[in-house]
Amino acid sequence: MILLHLVAAGLYGVLAAYFWRTRWLAQPMPRPLGLSAGERVAVLLALCLHLWLLDAAIFEEGRMVFGFALALSTMVWLAALIYWVESFFHHIDGMQALVLPLAAAGAVLPAFFPGTHLLTNFDSPAFRGHFLAAMLAYSLFTIAALHATLMAVLERSLHGGKLSGPVGGALLSLPPLLTMERVLFRIIWIGFLILTVTLASGILFSETLFGKALRFNYKTVFGFTSWGIFAALLAGRQIYGWRGRSALRWTLAGFVALLLAYVGTWFVLEVILGRQ
Repeated sequence: MILLHLVAAGLYGVLAAYFWRTRWLAQPMPRPLGLSAGERVAVLLALCLHLWLLDAAIFEEGRMVFGFALALSTMVWLAALIYWVESFFHHIDGMQALVLPLAAAGAVLPAFFPGTHLLTNFDSPAFRGHFLAAMLAYSLFTIAALHATLMAVLERSLHGGKLSGPVGGALLSLPPLLTMERVLFRIIWIGFLILTVTLASGILFSETLFGKALRFNYKTVFGFTSWGIFAALLAGRQIYGWRGRSALRWTLAGFVALLLAYVGTWFVLEVILGRQ
């Protein structure tokens, strides 16, 4: 099974190198015309192999196990899938070179850090809905963090006049900053709404399991901290017109808090404390 994880990671890596060479380093820079049929199929094959590995690792022998590596792997798989679907509607070829290396790391992690937490009630539709909403929210905010970082690089290059060379030419091939900004906040709005559903359903599910609506722990603190950060960002956007570096700082802060809420907790338990 480790070999298959390495194959999936290698396939992602080869595709990332291909998109970096053809979309970022090509001279002269090609216009962003979208993915070709062959490119779409190649990315889809990597996604399908990654999904099969995730299914085998999470649902094994009639039970559901999870952990920090599987959480990260699921997040980046969903992010790569969303970018693949989005490529049918927008010319975001260059983003493949950024998200596919993350997918490669996510594909190989579960081989060395398999899931150790046995999840109960996974047959419950309520739990499955909560789990799916959580993973989708994480993936959307992963995309938002990547998107905001790329916008910051582009904005700094524009202001500094450093758009010469292959990388500068690649940045110029991206959509205008205002367009990217609209897409960013659309992603954040959708992610925020799904995160709200995730937290609300988590409270209801916790009440069913433990007899109380909310358990005060690190997951709860960081989860609601992340929700508060994104709520403040969206309010600041509406009231004060926040954009640029302000939006980047708030987006990354919310993303880090969200990672600490679940992935960070599992990482500490599994790797640092060695608990099952």
